[in-house]
Amino acid sequence: MTDTRLSQTEFVALMAMLLATVAISIDAMLPALPEIAATLSPAAPNAVQLVVTSFVLGMGIGTLFTGPLSDAFGRKRVILLGSALYALAALACVFAPSLELLLAARLVMGIGAAAPRTVSVAIVRDMFSGREMARVLSFMMMIFTIVPAAAPLMGVGLIALGGWRSIFLAYVAFAGLTMLWLALRQPETLPAARRRPLHASDLLRAAREVLGHRVVVVSLVLQALTLGALFATLSSIQGIFQMQFDRADSFPLWFALIAVASMSGSLLNSRIVMTLGMRRVIVTAHGTQLGLTVLTLGLHAVGVLPPDVEFALHILWMVGLFAMMSLTMGNLSALAMEPVGHVAGLAASVILSLATVGAVIVAVPVGQAFAGTSGPVLAGVAVLLGLALLGGRFGLGRI
Repeated sequence: MTDTRLSQTEFVALMAMLLATVAISIDAMLPALPEIAATLSPAAPNAVQLVVTSFVLGMGIGTLFTGPLSDAFGRKRVILLGSALYALAALACVFAPSLELLLAARLVMGIGAAAPRTVSVAIVRDMFSGREMARVLSFMMMIFTIVPAAAPLMGVGLIALGGWRSIFLAYVAFAGLTMLWLALRQPETLPAARRRPLHASDLLRAAREVLGHRVVVVSLVLQALTLGALFATLSSIQGIFQMQFDRADSFPLWFALIAVASMSGSLLNSRIVMTLGMRRVIVTAHGTQLGLTVLTLGLHAVGVLPPDVEFALHILWMVGLFAMMSLTMGNLSALAMEPVGHVAGLAASVILSLATVGAVIVAVPVGQAFAGTSGPVLAGVAVLLGLALLGGRFGLGRI
């Protein structure tokens, strides 16, 4: 590791922006989904949800390779190459004439985005461990949350100025800025002496070692269930606002409010994780959000609430879901990475790849069940969180 380091504030901000490549690539697209459906898939509007999940699937596939590559060639080089691929694929999306080609380009975008998403976690693991790593990840998530808050508003503005395709030009610009920041300011955290040659036999052996740790396996399953709940919700959220609540025009503002309010989850985690421990925070967060989900689903099913009250409850549920992400994902990543720091890049790849692909598998059926109301999404999320709660309570051991 080089001796020169950024201040912790700049380091956290840079790592958060690398992670934000994922958030901006998903959330800025949400206001555009109705227009994309009308342009490219008018006969099957639900198919446009795959614009979200195809990107996530590509990210899961790419994640499997970016970590080992960063272990062999260094962290910065892999992030820069992945970000360049992401920018080129985003440019291809601008000219995609059909939904199928758009989905293919989004898949490649996801593969490229896997580099900043995965390798940034490995960089943090190079420099921190244990609860201090969880604390740094919490601060990253707190800054990262600003991007989901602003992304739909940015998407609406870009659509007004240049149509939905102009959003992809903004992705190119974002990738360029983060690449420049990383190249000029962040020292390499994996010196040549600590790099691992890229041999298939070594990778398989290291992967078996990673998956041989019970806490790693449990953590990646819980991450898949938690991310699945989020992606299923994001795939349907624009439609719920438009069809159930008739608030499509104000959706970006409400989404920003939800994202900002949920920042409390990251702040809370950074304060309590050092005293309560990661396992207790994870189980409590899953259990609390499960209770809120069951309550919201039950009241929606019986239909006793006035429309404005039901909308307010849905907003509260969304804030809880986003806050739960802040209280669980960083801690789950830290738990999984703790025993495998000597192969941090590969470990981050295996864990995030399997968790992301698993999340897509469970999220797509829930999202495709959308038929104009929040009922199917709430029911699907309740099942996923129930499984996560059981897995955390009994799979992570004593809390």
